[in-house]
Amino acid sequence: NAALAHYSPSNGSSRTLSAGEMYLFDTGGQYLDGTTDITRTVHWGEPTPLQKEAYTRVLMGCIDLSRLVFPSNTAGRTVESFARRALWDVGLNYGHGTGHGIGNFLSVHEWPVGFQSNNVALQAGMFTSIEPGYYRDGEFGIRIEDVALVVEAQTESGEKPFLTFEVVSLVPYDRNLIDLSLLSPEQIRYLNSYYERIRAHVGPELRRQRLEEAYEWLQESTQP
Repeated sequence: NAALAHYSPSNGSSRTLSAGEMYLFDTGGQYLDGTTDITRTVHWGEPTPLQKEAYTRVLMGCIDLSRLVFPSNTAGRTVESFARRALWDVGLNYGHGTGHGIGNFLSVHEWPVGFQSNNVALQAGMFTSIEPGYYRDGEFGIRIEDVALVVEAQTESGEKPFLTFEVVSLVPYDRNLIDLSLLSPEQIRYLNSYYERIRAHVGPELRRQRLEEAYEWLQESTQP
């Protein structure tokens, strides 16, 4: 059902999951110190070449926008295409927005932050989701969604203010769906740095809670 980007389960459409297909889960929670909205797509079996390439290109778009450096007060719509470029290169696209503002224990979809034409310019301190995807009707759906904080960037020129994103979601991507041959060296370096942060922040907490099985999964899922 994930080919429907905004699917909600019902008795008539719910079906049994199998290991031979893709599974998209859009998760979130309200906490006193913030709101989460994180989507991951996984495949427990053998993905098709199309599924693997489409997922990798969605991931590439997620990385390209997340590591982008841009001038302060740049409109989200100006940088939105960075999340789509890897898909556009092979004639693929997705039919929803690339991200939305996220409130701090407020609204999960909070205007006016985001990447559409009627959103305000990006400024340091804003939280937004970054969530490219790809959907093939009747077959599968792919989406990767992270929560990102807009922060000041350190540039070589030293001129200010330039901005970038700091991804605050700390959840690995599915290694089974990544085609490393498509990734650039810069994208791989970003991925490895992200995985190091996940290990450093989440690993000790899993051990503190004595969740050893989860800890082993985390170590395996964040290998360089």
